[in-house]
Amino acid sequence: MKLTDRINEDIKNAMKGGDKEKLMALRDIKSKILLEATKDGSTEVEDSAVMAILTKLNKQRTESIEIYQSQGREDLVAEEMKQAAVIQSYLPQPLTPEELEAAIKEIIAQVGATSPSDMGKVMGAAKVLSGKADGKAISEMVKKCLAQ
Repeated sequence: MKLTDRINEDIKNAMKGGDKEKLMALRDIKSKILLEATKDGSTEVEDSAVMAILTKLNKQRTESIEIYQSQGREDLVAEEMKQAAVIQSYLPQPLTPEELEAAIKEIIAQVGATSPSDMGKVMGAAKVLSGKADGKAISEMVKKCLAQ
């Protein structure tokens, strides 16, 4: 089942179940997917593009939570956390630091990188990890592994 179909099905179930908070988060996701579909004039959005949208939305929610916590707005923190939980339910399980390091070392071996000057090659190949790890974490791990 395509990710967009799963989201649409979950919207229907949330409407039937009266889960307003989940419905609000799902409608936000769907609106971003529809915006993406209208950019190129198609009606379908590939799962990889949906994953990128979900990753971006999750990052926005995480940043909002941090800002609201620093301002002492616990009411808004709770709302953002609920929406983030819905978004995260569609994302793959994030890699642990150990798994990320092992994946990066494998990519380094595949591209034949030997020094920090090969970071661009490694980062290009490391795009397969997007969605499973934060871009910043990937970059830091590549730097660490290439420096060894």
